[in-house]
Amino acid sequence: MEYAPLGRSGLKVSRLALGTMNFGAGPGAPCDEPEARRIIDAFLDLGGNIIDTADIYTGGRSEEVVGRAIAARRDSVVLATKGAGPLGPGPNDRGLSRRHLSRALDASLRRLGTDHVDLYQCHNWDPDVPVEETMTTLDGFVRQGKVRYIGCSNYTASQIIESQWASQRLGTTPFISLQPHYSLLAREIEAEILPACARHSLGAIAYGPLAGGVLAGRYRRGTQPAPGSRLHQWLAFNPTAARWAATLLRDRSFDIADGVTEVADHLATTPSAVAITWALRRPGITSVILGPRTIDQLTDNLASLDLDLPTDLAARLDDLSAPPNRPVTGLPVTLQEER
Repeated sequence: MEYAPLGRSGLKVSRLALGTMNFGAGPGAPCDEPEARRIIDAFLDLGGNIIDTADIYTGGRSEEVVGRAIAARRDSVVLATKGAGPLGPGPNDRGLSRRHLSRALDASLRRLGTDHVDLYQCHNWDPDVPVEETMTTLDGFVRQGKVRYIGCSNYTASQIIESQWASQRLGTTPFISLQPHYSLLAREIEAEILPACARHSLGAIAYGPLAGGVLAGRYRRGTQPAPGSRLHQWLAFNPTAARWAATLLRDRSFDIADGVTEVADHLATTPSAVAITWALRRPGITSVILGPRTIDQLTDNLASLDLDLPTDLAARLDDLSAPPNRPVTGLPVTLQEER
């Protein structure tokens, strides 16, 4: 396993991260606790050290499962979680206000069974809260010892810049990372967001490298996603989720997925390994989040560790997936729990 500093910090993270959105028995949670623990143990045994979760994943059960699974190995884990998502029906039960984040972090620490998290991330931007309030609140968490480093997720370039400028003005702890959506089907961050990260010293921990399984070859052109699949769940989740899933089932997406499969066949590996390796080797990407629901999927994804993607084949994928000129977009906030 390779490691790299996260942004302008002394924190070193594995180039592959473990995402735990699917962990936790219950409705809509495809990965029960025994399987989740097998996945976590296998990931850590192979040298992975960063595990990412969020308070809204499977209604908080993901954090509980992760906390129990890493209890005996806590000191070797870079534990990352996120706050801002809706935790109740009230107007103060979400967002980046001091009130909500303070309650959300304390609840996450209880579920995780720890006195601190190594990386606490704003799950999404909150236009209703002054950025100064958010950054001073996060700085307070660091000073209290509840958080070691802070980051953000799904921010635009201007939101990154505004946050870092506010931190500089206030003399508070700056962000060291961004968690953006990134894959061969979603390269919009290359235009402005990754350059903003580079300019303002944020490492990028990319999620969604398999585009919901499309790049892994789990779907077929002209057919509906099978029941139980991730895109099938998205299509049934709500209209926003359904529209997002539909964008992944366009002909262009399948053209790119076919190209990934051709490269995988040429290299005698899997499409998943090719898609993850492509994302991992892109400029500005510090780590790539894997989101396995089974130990077999983790094994498939980890094949990227040993894959040498030749320059000519990487260039072929670059050309095939080159994005058209369009505004920078991100995964809809309503999909955060479903990503």
